[in-house]
Amino acid sequence: MRILTLLFSLVLLISCEEVIDIDLNESEPKLVVEATMIRLLNNDGGGTEVKLSLTGPFFNDGIPAVTNAQVTISDSNNNTFPLTHVENGRYITETNLTPVDNTDYTITIVYAGDTYTATEKIESVSPWEKNVEQDNDGGFLGDEIELKAFFSDPVDEENYYYVQIASTKGRDRDITSDEFFNGNQIFALYSVEDLEPGDEVFFELDGVDRNFSNFMFILLQQGSEDGGGPFETQPATVRGNVVNETNPGNFPLGYFRVSERDTLMYIIQ
Repeated sequence: MRILTLLFSLVLLISCEEVIDIDLNESEPKLVVEATMIRLLNNDGGGTEVKLSLTGPFFNDGIPAVTNAQVTISDSNNNTFPLTHVENGRYITETNLTPVDNTDYTITIVYAGDTYTATEKIESVSPWEKNVEQDNDGGFLGDEIELKAFFSDPVDEENYYYVQIASTKGRDRDITSDEFFNGNQIFALYSVEDLEPGDEVFFELDGVDRNFSNFMFILLQQGSEDGGGPFETQPATVRGNVVNETNPGNFPLGYFRVSERDTLMYIIQ
């Protein structure tokens, strides 16, 4: 009797299975802009790069790259620099375009009949100090290598900083300001699993403005995957500084920034 009851129950369970299709509301794809102009501290080089992609349906694999846009950058001295697509939605200038002080830079993107623009000027940065502190008993459990890199904030200025630190063991990003540290020393902290002697760690410190600081803070709060850029997967819409001049309602995502950068490389001891 128990066997018959069990078989009857299984039949009921199998017969009740039903495939349910969930109709997800999908919005029109939006242009995603990741555009940077970088000048290395002390005018030691730099460059300009623009990455364009589209938002996609939630379950789609990969990021749709935009490969057929017209991209230019112009400055307040009436110079215009075209950018050329090279691969996977990445656009670069044929000549080395490095930003200079007291100059406005405007990016113009023409795509799918719409024109997108943003204007910024360079934000200066403080240099890294050469001493990096290494703590071999760092981390929450005291079993990780922890690094501190330092820089000194200028007095009586409002400054914002974007920090990127990377090694083969992991990448970290942070945004900070001198609100509570004006004129004092500030440090960036790096602690990831499996760091070991001989590993190279690369520090980048960019000067940014308040608007980019707020924008990036929201992105970092939402969380971004280690393997891609901060603009690749966004749980919520985060507006940047790029506007659609043709159709304001079809606003893009992402940001155009112009930053001075200092770099530092440290080898784990």
